[in-house]
Amino acid sequence: MPSDDRPETLHVTTDAQLRAVSNLTRHRIMAVLRFEPATITQIAGRVGLAKGSSSYHVRLLERAGLVKVVRTRKVRGVTERYYAMAAQTIVLPDPGAGQPDVLMRHAVADLESAPAESERHVQMAHLRLTPEQFAELGARLEALADEYRELSDPSLPDVSLVFALFRTTPRKPTEDGAK
Repeated sequence: MPSDDRPETLHVTTDAQLRAVSNLTRHRIMAVLRFEPATITQIAGRVGLAKGSSSYHVRLLERAGLVKVVRTRKVRGVTERYYAMAAQTIVLPDPGAGQPDVLMRHAVADLESAPAESERHVQMAHLRLTPEQFAELGARLEALADEYRELSDPSLPDVSLVFALFRTTPRKPTEDGAK
């Protein structure tokens, strides 16, 4: 399905959509559909699910409007459906105060389940930045991600890029003066 046929962005706003994207299995199914349409059988194979489980999760995503059938074909008398993301980009709402960040939890789960021998680059840096530097770094990271998204080739193995740039909650000193 050419990316031109899909809207650029879909904002997750309904409870059904939030429930759908909050599930790690459905997150992984959406990752499979990120670049090209796939059948239930193909999705099941890529995610490591039984076809029945894969079908169940895809139906929930479809009802939530996050994926859709983009083509069908008859195979030995059975209609095979190809599913794709409903938009090029799915935008999650910011979590409320004290709420878990679903996207980051899924990213950590994906990182932890990646083969131990696979190449990875993981780094955490603590910085002290002016508001202007903070905004510039955020814009540069987003531009870099966009640049490499344009280079993505669906025939190559999946790679995930996750970054989070945020101001931490100021820590109060303890009674003994330690921070």
